[in-house]
Amino acid sequence: MTPAGDSLSRRARGLEHTDPAEVTLHEVLQVLADPVRRTIVRELAGSADWSRACGTFELGVSKATRSHHFTVLRQSGLVEQRDAGARRYNRLRRAEFDARFPGLLALVLTEDTTGTGRPSDDADCAPGIAS
Repeated sequence: MTPAGDSLSRRARGLEHTDPAEVTLHEVLQVLADPVRRTIVRELAGSADWSRACGTFELGVSKATRSHHFTVLRQSGLVEQRDAGARRYNRLRRAEFDARFPGLLALVLTEDTTGTGRPSDDADCAPGIAS
């Protein structure tokens, strides 16, 4: 039972969000090295803020593994989460990460998912660098 005046559930009180300003490039690259987490980031980027609950992602992993990946994303500051009833909704902190690491999420979002390891033909390349 929660104390009077404390409207947060025990589950919601356990959510700790990292400030993206405190995250190093090394840390965010480690987080984004996992293909499941990159899939989550891409899907969140294509969705409205707070429109996707964790259970709505088809990731091909167990519920526990999915939960772990969302925890890693939240603890790295990439994702912000909030509880609404029995569901946990997510928001990609794109503006914050674009300010901290300009262009990084754009690269992740243009990643080729066909398995060729090459960016798609319509991905922007840096001037003077051939693809």
